[in-house]
Amino acid sequence: MQQRIGVYTGSFDPMTLGHLDVIRRASHLFDQVVVGVGEARSKAPLFTVAERMDLLRSVLGGVKNTKVESFAGLAVDYAQKLGAVALVRGIRSMADYSYEVQMALMNRAMNPAIETIFLPTSPEFSHISSSLAKEIALHGGKLELLVPDQVAKKLAAKIKA
Repeated sequence: MQQRIGVYTGSFDPMTLGHLDVIRRASHLFDQVVVGVGEARSKAPLFTVAERMDLLRSVLGGVKNTKVESFAGLAVDYAQKLGAVALVRGIRSMADYSYEVQMALMNRAMNPAIETIFLPTSPEFSHISSSLAKEIALHGGKLELLVPDQVAKKLAAKIKA
């Protein structure tokens, strides 16, 4: 029997508690969850791809059936290359939903064999974003409310540098 692979892509710059919530929940739905770290070419990332991958691996060490990789290009093409059955997307708000539905429909047009699964973020994480975490870090705020401990340490150090 073929493994059911779900792919969760993003820039993860940095990974947040909301990302972790979605990954943990997706790990119960799929035989394997591949976390694809994108290059974020349209953004100016704070962390390199290698740093983001290291952070994700350190946080996900206790989450079975997850794997962290980098990718370039379209998420749907990456998912197809991996033999995935679905793209996993976290939804925080109606604004996220509107954007993600548009992307899901485009992905379906490009590859009807790959579904998109929406996982609403748990309510306690719905206000969190990577941009907000960077802003809070810049002003010395409480990062443990937004990101895992390993990420908080690296983020605070990166902002001070």
